[in-house]
Amino acid sequence: HYNKLKRMSANDRKNVVPRVHIFGGKAAAGYIQAKNIIRLITGVSKVVNADQDVNEYLKVFFVPNYNVTLAEVLIPANDVSEHISTAGLEASGTSNMKFVMNGGLIIGTMDGANIEIREEVGDEQIFIFGLLTPEIESARNALKYGQYKVSDARLDEAVNQIRSGKYCDQDVSGPIVRALEPYNDFYLVARDFSSYMEAQDRVDAAYKDKTGWVKRCIRAVARMGKFSSDRPIREYAEQVWNIEPAPFVPGSISYKDPSIRK
Repeated sequence: HYNKLKRMSANDRKNVVPRVHIFGGKAAAGYIQAKNIIRLITGVSKVVNADQDVNEYLKVFFVPNYNVTLAEVLIPANDVSEHISTAGLEASGTSNMKFVMNGGLIIGTMDGANIEIREEVGDEQIFIFGLLTPEIESARNALKYGQYKVSDARLDEAVNQIRSGKYCDQDVSGPIVRALEPYNDFYLVARDFSSYMEAQDRVDAAYKDKTGWVKRCIRAVARMGKFSSDRPIREYAEQVWNIEPAPFVPGSISYKDPSIRK
């Protein structure tokens, strides 16, 4: 997106949907590649945010020490959240549910809870891209053994910039670039890149229709009832714990006022 903006004229940029990309996450002590990716993100942030040509239309931030407290601020503010794990490799998490319940839409792969969310909210309320789980193994082998070649000038440009040290030192960029080579691209990042960019174009086009976008958000929120905590608790009670709900009797539970101290 940054390179696309750089090539535009000043007048053309005025028609672009402005974006703020916020990354949050942590790297385990021994997860070197995750640390490299965080360093790359912070490097991209420094370059993009300091570029007077584009920083009116694009900003990038990495939020350190992402936790529930920060999530309580960021999630209600989201327009789009990205849940882009390689199909078949992500456990069914709950972050994507939280983002949609708070009025945002998802761009993501057919993986984890994205699958269930799509079933509930409908195709128009989620931006799906990428390979499907049954396609992953054959796609991985096709890349590894040269039967399929990724051809996308945008990806080549981005990888060359990373390799050149534009965003981070060579000791950081080297492992990232090597992980994107056909034989090493286990997560098929390069293979899914073109589909991902096409999905981003669909997001931009949809967002320009303000009324249509608001309708999508309202429909998505209204259809997320399945993911309320009430449902799994009720199902656990019925199917696992074999217990029945107890009626609530007003006055049966007392609450201490934390403002009153002995």
